[in-house]
Amino acid sequence: MRHSIPVDSLGPQAPSMAEAVASCVHCGFCLPACPTYLALGEEMDSPRGRILLMKGALEGELSQEEVLPHVDRCLGCLACVTACPSGVEYGELLTPFREMTEKGRSRSAMEELSRTLTNQTLPYPGRFRAAAILGRYTKLLKPFLPAALQTMLDLLPERLPPRVALPRLAPARGERRARVALLSGCAQQVLAPGINSATVEVLTSNSVEVVIPPRQVCCGALSMHTGAADQARALARRNFDAFNLDEVDAVVTNAAGCGSGMHEYPLLFAGEAEELAAREFADKVQDVTVFLDALGIEPPPALPAPMTVAYHDACHLAHAQGVTDAPRRLLAAVQNLTLVPIPEGEICCGSAGSYNIDQPEIAAELGQRKARAILSTGAQAVITGNIGCMTQIDNHLRRLGKHLPIYHTVELLTGSVE
Repeated sequence: MRHSIPVDSLGPQAPSMAEAVASCVHCGFCLPACPTYLALGEEMDSPRGRILLMKGALEGELSQEEVLPHVDRCLGCLACVTACPSGVEYGELLTPFREMTEKGRSRSAMEELSRTLTNQTLPYPGRFRAAAILGRYTKLLKPFLPAALQTMLDLLPERLPPRVALPRLAPARGERRARVALLSGCAQQVLAPGINSATVEVLTSNSVEVVIPPRQVCCGALSMHTGAADQARALARRNFDAFNLDEVDAVVTNAAGCGSGMHEYPLLFAGEAEELAAREFADKVQDVTVFLDALGIEPPPALPAPMTVAYHDACHLAHAQGVTDAPRRLLAAVQNLTLVPIPEGEICCGSAGSYNIDQPEIAAELGQRKARAILSTGAQAVITGNIGCMTQIDNHLRRLGKHLPIYHTVELLTGSVE
């Protein structure tokens, strides 16, 4: 059965979607920036191709079944937005389109299982930790599992780091210069809790008081970008209640995907009762590097020995939030640290939330491409600003038989390197 999308279902997101479609002049500047076009070489798996496909579905000329395989293969990395000379806001078409098509589509039993496991574990640290521990004992069954579940197991570390308890309030050292609230994240709390500790350390050492709201939850970005918008809105509403915006100068994030997702709250809540609250919340959100760069920081601790490091631009920091200079300026203040660029640095590593679970073959190809590009620099370590990128890059470096330390930017700013 062919499923079309009735125009009257578009709702309050329709104007931004229509503008994104109309702005595209099909010039092709997005093609070399698109990871899936580079991997597959198909026009329908490029941004301009997908725009035409989504337009056809919205106008009733194409069915969902014809369009969704190509839309599903999109990472949502938004490299096309950076490359586009016409200013097409591709994300304002992609995210609502995925929400609209999600409600009427059907999946295989295995696809539904994979999606349910992802959406009901990753956003919840307690569940994710339990699933990760169970996954370690399931690895013996890996050869008999479907590809998506094999990928989930591959991404798990051999050993989880111990839990790190964060205080509700970390006082500023010296005279207070600012007060911020920290989003503690979900999967990051399980896979790399030291990132939050380092974030608190670098903020407080620069005279910033840090509030960690105890009732906060996942930002909802993972759900939002897979079409599970109702779950995303439910999580966002809980954060609206947990964070007191009047008492802080900023809501600080240390994961690019989270920051990008929260900046999309106005689109997520378009036409909803909380639209104004969503906009006010999004306006307060800043990546930790942006906040520290604007504030000005004390000289970070020098590294004990010279180190050459490759800086990886997380897509949802560089393309979605337009943040590339702030991390580099902060890292330039670290003595004995030399940053080197990564060839094709603008190309996604293939992580993209749950993409490496939903599209394991393309994600693996992009992960290998990124790992080889990093190795070509001769760097001794990698720095980035997103837990998903850190996990993906580490996984694919190890597949190549290489192991490089991978640090979050704030870890270098606190000197917490091995």
